[in-house]
Amino acid sequence: MEAALAEELGEIALQSTTMKVHNQVPGGVHCSGHLHDSYRINLHSRIASRVLMRMGHSSYDNENDIYDLTLQQPWEDWFGVDHTIRVDVTAIKSPLKSLEFTTLKIKDAVCDRFRDQFNKRPSVNTQEPDIRIVGFLDQRNFTIYLDTSGEALFKRGWREETGDAPLRENLAAGMLRVSGWKPGTVLFDPMCGSGTILVEAAQMVQGIPPGARRSFAFEKFNSFVPEPWQALKNAIKPNPLPSSPTIFGSDISGDMVAMTRHNLKVAGIMFDVPLKQIEAQEVKPPTEQPGILLTNPPYGERIGVRGDSTVPADEMSVAFYSALGTTLKQRFAGWTVFLFTADLSLPKLLRLKEARKTPFFNGALECRLFRFDMVAGYNRREEAKPKQA
Repeated sequence: MEAALAEELGEIALQSTTMKVHNQVPGGVHCSGHLHDSYRINLHSRIASRVLMRMGHSSYDNENDIYDLTLQQPWEDWFGVDHTIRVDVTAIKSPLKSLEFTTLKIKDAVCDRFRDQFNKRPSVNTQEPDIRIVGFLDQRNFTIYLDTSGEALFKRGWREETGDAPLRENLAAGMLRVSGWKPGTVLFDPMCGSGTILVEAAQMVQGIPPGARRSFAFEKFNSFVPEPWQALKNAIKPNPLPSSPTIFGSDISGDMVAMTRHNLKVAGIMFDVPLKQIEAQEVKPPTEQPGILLTNPPYGERIGVRGDSTVPADEMSVAFYSALGTTLKQRFAGWTVFLFTADLSLPKLLRLKEARKTPFFNGALECRLFRFDMVAGYNRREEAKPKQA
C-alpha cells in the first residue's frame, strides 16, 4: 500500500506548511516536518499502520552497535521514567542470529540511560505500554524509532463487533483508494461481513477522520501541548449528509447484517446505508447507475462456515464462484468489480478475465485485489459462444 499511502500523505501535506513527503520504501513512506505534522497524520491517515519518528540511524556489525546507538538517544526528553515501555524489532535480511536478543539489547540501552541519570528505570508493559520503541534492521543498517501512534492506526475506536475474519480498517481504506472510489460514487459490498469497507467509505462521505475517536502515544510525550492537537480536531468540518444513498451492503448472514448496522452506528454514521440479507450470487445492482462493487469474498473455511457443511469446501467454492461470475456478467454491466482474495485462481473460478491485479498483504497472507470491468454486452457474448457438446 506504499503508493496509496504516499498519495494520501501528499493530500494531508497540503494542509501543512512544514510537512514534506519523500520516498517510498518497502513497508512505508518517509516524510518530514514539525512534530505537529505527526499529530495531523495520526488523525487523518486511513492507510498508515503507525507514524514512527526516527531517533537514530547507523550501520552495525553486532548487537553492541545497536545497544550503543540506542543508548545515545535522548529518551528522557520524550518520556519519563514512570512511563511503561515496549520494544518491537523487525528485520529484513539481517545477519543477526536472534531478534529476541536484539530487542533485549534495545530495552537494556533505554533502561540503562534512565538508570544512569535518575537511578531509576522505566518498567516494561507488553500489553498496554505508554511508549513504544521500534527497531528496524536491514542487512547493514539499524534505525531506532519512537512510535507516535500507540495502538496501531487501524484501531479506529469504533469496532465493537467483528465476524470470523475481519478485514483491517486501513486495508479496507487502501482498497477503496486503489479502486478509485470517491464519495458520491455508488459503492456496493455484497459480502459485507462486519461492514469494514462500508464503515470506512461512510466515514469518508461524512468527513469523519479515522483518528477522531481515539487517543495516541504522542499525548503522553513530555513535550505534548494539548492546544495544537485540540486545534487540529476543532478544524474538522463534517461534510453535508447525502440526500440519497450511495453506499450499499448485503450478506448471507443476518447476524452480519445486524453487526454492520451496529458498527455504522458506533462509527457515527448519520445517513442511510441500505443493507440486505441475501446470498451474494442472488444480488442485483442497488442503483440504476453503475458504480464500484468492492468486496472481500469468503474463501476456504469461511465458505464452509456459511454454506452446506455436508459439501466439501472445494466443491462448494467452485459452485459459489461459478454462480457469482454468472450474476456479475448478467446483472452488473457497466460496473467495475474489485474482489480482494488470497485465492489467486479466483478469475478462473469466476470465468472472468481480470483487467488488473494489485498485490496486497493481509497480515502475512499475500493477497490480490482483482479488478474486473463488466462491460455492457458481456452476457450476450457469453451466450453467442458455441455450446460444448
